[in-house]
Amino acid sequence: MSRSHGLASTFGAQVWTAPARTPLYYPDAVTLVPGTEVSAVTTGIDTTVPGASVKDSFADLADLDLVEAGFQVLFEGQWIHRPARAPATASDLDWEVAVTRDKLRAWAHAWDDGDGNADLFRPELLDDPATFVLAGRSSDGSVTAGAVASRSDQVVGASNVFALNGGPDTAWPVVLEAVHSLFPAAPVVGYEHGDDLEAALRHGFEPVGPLRIWLHG
Repeated sequence: MSRSHGLASTFGAQVWTAPARTPLYYPDAVTLVPGTEVSAVTTGIDTTVPGASVKDSFADLADLDLVEAGFQVLFEGQWIHRPARAPATASDLDWEVAVTRDKLRAWAHAWDDGDGNADLFRPELLDDPATFVLAGRSSDGSVTAGAVASRSDQVVGASNVFALNGGPDTAWPVVLEAVHSLFPAAPVVGYEHGDDLEAALRHGFEPVGPLRIWLHG
């Protein structure tokens, strides 16, 4: 996502960081190992501009306490994992991968649902061979559900899961159908919290570890 906005970033030994403010909803730093030092996080990001955020992938409060650096915990969640080929609930929606600018824009407006942030998903995202924007379409052809799937060598990450009606319980069946069709041998992973976590568990995911999101100021 940061690359699609033209932003540079760095993978260090302990943390991924972006020196300029990342797109809305996306962190400025992500810890890569347990025991990440506070200085490794704070020296790589810009805390002078409001809204800096950190994803602590291990909820490692013993070592990564960012309170003195001006952060507060925004929320805590769980990493989730779903085995490849696990049975899924059938969906009433058709699905496709959004591969054109017009289809991406239609997906983004459905995802945004009138909040004014549809431009977060730029056409440059379509150039990433590991990113798949999944659109669930109703009988009239309109986008009513979807997600973003990110493919690695081992797993498929699912994020931005949404449905205009029925929430994640409507979205997950069509998203899983699409992911399993595209990558039948790959487990599905992601993270959720609150009611969205409960919905993911109902659709065959298991919690596999905690994470913590910090927000500056």
